[in-house]
Amino acid sequence: MNYSDFISETAHAAGIEAMSYYNHLKENRISTKKTDKDLVSDADRAVEQVIISRIRERFPDHDIFGEETGRTASGSDFCWIIDPIDGTQSFVRQHPCFTISIGLVKKGEHIAGGVFAPALDLYFAAEKGAGACRNGEKIHCTDCRCLEEACGVTGFACIRAKLPRTNLPFFSKIVPVLRDIKRDGSAALDLCFTGAGTFDLYWEHALQPYDVAGGIVVASEAGCSICDLEGGKEYPEKGIVVCPPALQETFMTFFKANN
Repeated sequence: MNYSDFISETAHAAGIEAMSYYNHLKENRISTKKTDKDLVSDADRAVEQVIISRIRERFPDHDIFGEETGRTASGSDFCWIIDPIDGTQSFVRQHPCFTISIGLVKKGEHIAGGVFAPALDLYFAAEKGAGACRNGEKIHCTDCRCLEEACGVTGFACIRAKLPRTNLPFFSKIVPVLRDIKRDGSAALDLCFTGAGTFDLYWEHALQPYDVAGGIVVASEAGCSICDLEGGKEYPEKGIVVCPPALQETFMTFFKANN
């Protein structure tokens, strides 16, 4: 079954809801979750409900895992993984790098995804075996082979979560080698931009499934190699590394040295 149209329609409907808060048409009360650095807002909850209601109407037998509402477990082969606003810090500060991320997993395999950045008017989509697109145009990762020529992107969810093991040791070793480094604050957007060639490589530590589910299929279908920090497939639980295949072996030396 082709899920792309449904994901696109749902992401864009969610985007309308998100922008109503972003543009102050609706009041957006903000609170914290597990730590005082981890924000949640009325917008997060409202956008997630828009997505969930559409999934339940169209696919009532499918499971759903939302960042704000948690996971349903009916035993379905299919599970929709949702991050209603990936980059809440950016969202509440009027920074445009936030996204709505929707991924579909079948028996543990990522088979479709969509990532919408409504303030940037960018929509990334992919379905397994069908390639990846940005606003309807095919995308592909770069053919970068040299770290010294690479532009990287990363994030620091690990620090916000106050985890004892952080991204800083990797960051301090990798950044001096790269041509440039960026930070968007949305893992889903970082995955998509790496797939589109805006960045050459991306890595991050201590993410959750909803942070990456929408973007994994986009990056993979755009030609990226994806693995965890140990070179395996347990991402994002053991971190995530995304880059062109020709760069993977060299890039992974930094993580093997720190594990």
